[in-house]
Amino acid sequence: MSGRALFCQPRRIRRGAALTLVFASVLVAGAATGNLPGTDGGATADGAPAAAPVGHGADVARAAEEAAADGASPMEAARRAVSRGGDRWAAVYSPDEYEEFEEALDGRYTGVGLWAREREGRIEVTRVGDDTPAADAGIRPGDRLRSVDGEKVDGRPVTEVVSLLRGGTTGASAGTTVRLGLERGTRTWSETLRRARLSRDTVTVSELASRVTVIKVGAFTRGSGDEVRTAVRRAPAGAGIVLDLRGNSGGLVAEAVTAASAFLDGGLVATYDVEGEQRALHAEPGGDTARPLVALVDGGTMSAAELLTGALQDRGRAVVVGSRTFGKGSVQMPTPLPDGSVAELTVGHYRTPSGRSVDGHGITPDLEADAQALRRAETVLSGLGRRPRGR
Repeated sequence: MSGRALFCQPRRIRRGAALTLVFASVLVAGAATGNLPGTDGGATADGAPAAAPVGHGADVARAAEEAAADGASPMEAARRAVSRGGDRWAAVYSPDEYEEFEEALDGRYTGVGLWAREREGRIEVTRVGDDTPAADAGIRPGDRLRSVDGEKVDGRPVTEVVSLLRGGTTGASAGTTVRLGLERGTRTWSETLRRARLSRDTVTVSELASRVTVIKVGAFTRGSGDEVRTAVRRAPAGAGIVLDLRGNSGGLVAEAVTAASAFLDGGLVATYDVEGEQRALHAEPGGDTARPLVALVDGGTMSAAELLTGALQDRGRAVVVGSRTFGKGSVQMPTPLPDGSVAELTVGHYRTPSGRSVDGHGITPDLEADAQALRRAETVLSGLGRRPRGR
């Protein structure tokens, strides 16, 4: 599973570094957070110099600095300050964790190759990668994850389960083992898996018999937005498109905005606030606005994927099919600490073009569908009166 990622190497980032939309991810092995378009390690989303931490961020930074002055651990002091703050999405990362999360945004990660989500207080496997330790162990989508190395995971946030799976608290790396307690129907069993260095294609393209093009985006890693645009350009002329965002754990906001640009001719994608200051994200002009489009979503569709879904739905560009999305839409700011660790704290939230808040609410699809969601999407496309033409 994955936690959250920051986007600059810890050695290079300074306090007040780039704002990020942080995505609590369901990716078992990597990270899912997002830089806002136009940012780098020392600028906010609009390119202006970033401000020093305020509010709870200042408290966390102060606690870390005081610990360093006293010869104590700044990272542990920051974690204690974060735990007192009640910020659901806050986290403190060691330099090694931070760098590994950065790698995950390139589609590389250490893990066992399964994706999961929290459902009614339980952790459920949603996808298993091919040729991964999880696949070799016979783990399947729908299996319930009951424990990790003997620690029960029911009722725990996905982000905590992620940390257990990745061995984040112990610095576990590729080659180390993790013991999973699993459940399938009435059967319960344990599997010991060996973590591995894995890579994955976050954008895959296929074609249905009806000539509908299916673009599956697993996460918004670097370059994925351009891959979506390329897939749209290469789709058969007049063919309908299914943009499959089910299980998409989020990712870089800039990539989600680029993906939106494949389907919109400019215009608003989302607004967000930072300490009360309103800002906006816009698509680039020139996207394909003529093709019939369905966006597929589910409870594992998170953050950057929700931002994209909300834009396409509010702009009347896509029919959204599936089940309610996760509901993660908060803005975080990474703050470097004296020992090279990084604290990430919520400073605001984003909204869809119509002003809807996603955080805690998710996005309700236009048409509910579960097991037969892809078939329903294909039916919707045909019902738009633009059946894909043969080549």
